[in-house]
Amino acid sequence: MFNTPDQRKPVFRLALFGVCFAMSVIILGAFTRLVDAGLGCPDWPGCYGHVLWPNDAEEIANANRAYPDAPVELDKTWPEMVHRYLATTLGAIVLAIAALAWRHRGPGQPLKLPLFLLGFVILQGMFGMWTVTLKLWPQVVTAHLLGGFTTISLLWLLTLRLNNHSWELGPEGTARLARIKPLAAIALLVVVAQITLGGWTTSNYAAVACPDLPTCQAQWVPSMDFAAGFDVFQQVGPNYLGGTMTNEARVAIHMSHRIGAIITLLVVGALSLRLLRDPLSSLRRLGRATGSILCLQLLLGLGNIVFQFPVWVATAHNAVGALLLMSMVTVNYYLVTARSKATANVAVANNEALAAGAALGSS
Repeated sequence: MFNTPDQRKPVFRLALFGVCFAMSVIILGAFTRLVDAGLGCPDWPGCYGHVLWPNDAEEIANANRAYPDAPVELDKTWPEMVHRYLATTLGAIVLAIAALAWRHRGPGQPLKLPLFLLGFVILQGMFGMWTVTLKLWPQVVTAHLLGGFTTISLLWLLTLRLNNHSWELGPEGTARLARIKPLAAIALLVVVAQITLGGWTTSNYAAVACPDLPTCQAQWVPSMDFAAGFDVFQQVGPNYLGGTMTNEARVAIHMSHRIGAIITLLVVGALSLRLLRDPLSSLRRLGRATGSILCLQLLLGLGNIVFQFPVWVATAHNAVGALLLMSMVTVNYYLVTARSKATANVAVANNEALAAGAALGSS
């Protein structure tokens, strides 16, 4: 999948490292949220006024006096602060990527994407702050989760661009790929919508609203309040830890996420099968990878309910969701950037002319 080192563009390795690091941030962020450690540190950017967190008895006593409504729970302070520091490190990595992209700016070298990514990561940091200061307001928690998925997707898109590889096909192959593009675009939108539903589900503590399968609370059509469940204009409350919605509202969210899972299975499954039937071996590999990730995500989603929502299954479900989104980005990237052989030859000739002109100018 990856080009040889001499064909890649500068900053490729750092961008790929950024993708891996972003995944670790997403995984720890999910773990932090699932163990109810989102307010493990009630202040920001420190933790009870500490650079790390209070440790000894005196520090804990002082922290409890300063924050009587949020007593210290050491099993929740460390996930929150480690996540903050990992997220800050990711920001530093993105800053380095943007700086190196500016340094190597030139024809064919991505610059707008790294600069946009830097701005987005700064915004993501602000959402991290608001998650704490607004006491886990669901709108902000969901936006923060989506921001993490967007960050890793943009980093992965940048990595693909820096890899400097696109498919060169004949007229028949180009026409065949053009017919797949609409389905691939729809699949990407469906995955984004399902991730958004998943974020809204977890931020409103609706995952446990339906503890049975295939029914919900032993009913095929349980009582649901969609108006309350999807009221995105709810006011900021004093504290959303544990959620504030009624059972009917949470059931509405949970059932919507289940229906979204079925739609995702059908659409992404159809795309995977279409890729698997294509004569192009690269497309078949993408089809196998996408289908495997989809099946794993489905099993983890079912495992959440069957095993009564263990933290490790829910955390893995979050991580594999990011992988599924990245697979959709990959499919759409290669379909969009595929070129006919004639166009590729012209591009090569133009690049050689530019290189020759640069060589003459420097001599």
